[in-house]
Amino acid sequence: MTLLLGAVAYDPKVVTIWSGFREWLRQNGLDFDFVLYSNYERQAEHLVDGRIDVAWNSPLAWLRCERLAAAARGRKVSSLVMRDTDQDLTSVFVVRADSPRQTLADLKGARLALGAVDSPQATLIPLATLADAGLLAGRDVTVDRFDIGVGLHGDHIGGERDAVRAVLDGSADAAAIIDTNHLGFGRDGTVPPSSLRIIGQTTPFDHCNLTAIDTAPAAEVEKLAELLLSMSYTDETVRPLLDLEGLTRWLPGRTSGYDVLNTAVDLLGFYDTAGTVTAADYRP
Repeated sequence: MTLLLGAVAYDPKVVTIWSGFREWLRQNGLDFDFVLYSNYERQAEHLVDGRIDVAWNSPLAWLRCERLAAAARGRKVSSLVMRDTDQDLTSVFVVRADSPRQTLADLKGARLALGAVDSPQATLIPLATLADAGLLAGRDVTVDRFDIGVGLHGDHIGGERDAVRAVLDGSADAAAIIDTNHLGFGRDGTVPPSSLRIIGQTTPFDHCNLTAIDTAPAAEVEKLAELLLSMSYTDETVRPLLDLEGLTRWLPGRTSGYDVLNTAVDLLGFYDTAGTVTAADYRP
């Protein structure tokens, strides 16, 4: 029986990654294939409907699958594996180095640049963090959103890059981006050395996971997890694929790192408890 995975085509490299994984998994005894989606919402719906067996999900897609499965259909999803780079991440609030703002409290009255409407790390979690600090978007802070790659749940980093550029050119007072992109933008030249300063940070959170629905064939799902966890970065046949996917090893999946995003989704009304999209300005 062929185990079918869904993945969102946020970048052309997704085809290379999963084609390579498919070949390796088949060579190691698992009948495996994949299909691509243009957005996470359809992928989540198809996973819970049983049209695919497993899905490479964003953290937001994981929460929607969990809600759809439990509330709408009485099913369950599980987190099989994660990348070693998916755990204990944070987002940071940055200002220009010459800005007088020193803390999150200083953002009252500021113009804040964010990523896409559906980005956990560059919109949802930062807005919830500000709310915890007593600052509400539209009341205490003016938000400029950069809706690039809507439907990709922040996997397309263009929105975060444009948010940072808005701070650099002075059209925004601050931006919120994931810490890994903050480092990456320094390496690729988007952010000149010493041009930005961090004034705040979110609670740690987890990112993507490989999600399985309980209607999927159990033996094949177990075999998939076993094989992925066995991948070694020293294996020259899989190292290029791991590099493309941004990891050095797979870890067992966990769900404890999604609490902060779950709170943000409820606070901002992005999904309801049944997994229905309720964000008024979100159209994937």
